[in-house]
Amino acid sequence: MVKGIHLTLMIGPAVPVPVPKVVLDALQNVEITSGKDKAGFQLTFALSKESPLLTTMLPAGYFDPIATRVIVIVTLGGFPHVLMDGVVTRQELNPGNEPGQSRLTITGEDLSVLMNIIEKKMPYPNMDDTLQAYATLAPYAMFGVVPIVIPAFIPDVKIVTQKHDSQTGTDLAHLKKLANNNGFVFYVEPGPLPGQSIAYMGPNIRIPVPQPALNVNMDAHTNVESMSFSLDGLAKETMVVTINDPVTGRIPIPLPIPGISIFQPPLGARPTLPSKLVFSKTEGGKSTQLTLKTVLGRLLKGAANAITVSGSLDVLRYGHVLRSKMMVGVRGAGLAYDGLYYVDSVTHKIKRGEYKQSFQLSRDGLISLTPKVPT
Repeated sequence: MVKGIHLTLMIGPAVPVPVPKVVLDALQNVEITSGKDKAGFQLTFALSKESPLLTTMLPAGYFDPIATRVIVIVTLGGFPHVLMDGVVTRQELNPGNEPGQSRLTITGEDLSVLMNIIEKKMPYPNMDDTLQAYATLAPYAMFGVVPIVIPAFIPDVKIVTQKHDSQTGTDLAHLKKLANNNGFVFYVEPGPLPGQSIAYMGPNIRIPVPQPALNVNMDAHTNVESMSFSLDGLAKETMVVTINDPVTGRIPIPLPIPGISIFQPPLGARPTLPSKLVFSKTEGGKSTQLTLKTVLGRLLKGAANAITVSGSLDVLRYGHVLRSKMMVGVRGAGLAYDGLYYVDSVTHKIKRGEYKQSFQLSRDGLISLTPKVPT
């Protein structure tokens, strides 16, 4: 694809295989977006009237939605990066009047889309949230999905003779409900090996090892094409929840919850002060255990980071593949905005001779807490 960068595209019904040369020759663009809880892809092919994709493969079901699995791998410096392992959800054909101007667009999502197809009614007697998550994810092992579920910090197991939890809806909706009840996140991350994905449910922890720094306004050391910073003074808020007093159980006691995250501490020396005070509308009247569970969930999730960064880079110049759900350093933006950031989302844009990425970063606080970021 580019000198030092190699693209591998695998397509197939259950177990994808490398695509034939005619498919790879017709491929024009690959776009993959990896966000906080979902990833998606789009493949664009150029077709002629006699193209095998149009005359044979498309009618035979080669790109059929739901039944077709797609794996995209980029090898940089001899190290493979699994950018996508997902399922086709949509196909679009745009015929052109000029030769070779027809376009076939294949759109899809990560393997979590398979968890959002069939609705179930399933009881879970004597099972806490962790066991429910493992039981829900067990059938997806056939697709190479490996579950990693962090146990709830405040377990809540109901006695089967009194009450039991149950699922009404899709597996994905149930998993997100379990995650939300404990202040966790749930997502499916492709890799690290082809044909394998990790289904993670737990605190929103970013891998603490920073990726190589993004340099802006540093002459020959600049490795990004553009970067802009924004500080939103209305992003942070303090929430007040109410808990009934333990004696009478009738007097509501307000409990302010700061907008911080236990597992995502501020990365700036001057944290942004919360500008809003809001009252929760859902916690009042709950038992002490459930209220404490909600409060802990609030501290695990935290609030939106006030500082956001958007930008783009050329992977060949950057020398690495920037990944989401991790950390990265920024240099050259000045004293206020230099330092470490959380990578919220990354969009990979690949075509012949070009591999670029656009990204969204965030953190809370001005002035870096670290005197130097890894290069």
